[in-house]
Amino acid sequence: MKKIDAHQHFWQYNPETHGWISDEMAVLKRDFLPDDLIPLLEAKDCAGCVAVQASQTLAETHFLLSLAAQNEFILGVVGWVDLQDPQLTDTLEYLFTNPKLKGVRHVIQDEPEDNFMLQPDFIRGVNQLAKYNLTYDLLIFEKHLPIALSFIDQISEVPIVVDHVAKPKIGKKELQPWKHNITALANNTSVYCKVSGMVTEANWLNWKYDSLLPYLDAVVEAFGTSRLMIGSDWPVCLLSSEYAGVIDIVERYFSSFTEEEQRQIFYQNAVDFYQL
Repeated sequence: MKKIDAHQHFWQYNPETHGWISDEMAVLKRDFLPDDLIPLLEAKDCAGCVAVQASQTLAETHFLLSLAAQNEFILGVVGWVDLQDPQLTDTLEYLFTNPKLKGVRHVIQDEPEDNFMLQPDFIRGVNQLAKYNLTYDLLIFEKHLPIALSFIDQISEVPIVVDHVAKPKIGKKELQPWKHNITALANNTSVYCKVSGMVTEANWLNWKYDSLLPYLDAVVEAFGTSRLMIGSDWPVCLLSSEYAGVIDIVERYFSSFTEEEQRQIFYQNAVDFYQL
């Protein structure tokens, strides 16, 4: 089954730029570039990928776009822009000239204020993405889901995808209130969800496939098969699993689904959402 990895990262490691990479994450303290990913994609029948920002700089957005220009398998880029910048229109006008830019993301999970996404300037910035046919990746912890419900009610005409199933507390085996809130979020039919990042929300060194099942069941029930896409979260996944192991999870879980449902989840939904 042909696949698209709808969520992975590239970087040239810099301790200042990547300050979020702690000593506990030492495996990530090196460069991760297209040549590293190509054999991993090929081994799991991935036709291409979407490169997602990992640093809150325009420089990184330009870096990812340059990689995409040099590598056809990078089908799209989800970059970063300052969505509260008074000059946002000028920035988007310039970036919009690059057809590989498909969306924008802000690392909301790292903001000290839980209500960050409800700031009027931020909401105004996200809504501006519609003019440029761009999507928005919502990166939050499960604690942010009630706030996200209010956020998406104020966003019009911008497709939204929830990264990493909103980071439930898998390691603590806590299903609620995450399940209730992710289901409520899915009631907005413009919202998609990435089946990604789960192994790093589990116990890194001793997670088991069965521990992921309640969370997989919940997002399938909430979003159906037409609004889910898969992502490796490589190289961050290396904290808990090799690339192949992450893809094995979704291959195993969705193996009993129809061929058409698998095609949607593994490939077509990413194409449709990001207009790849």
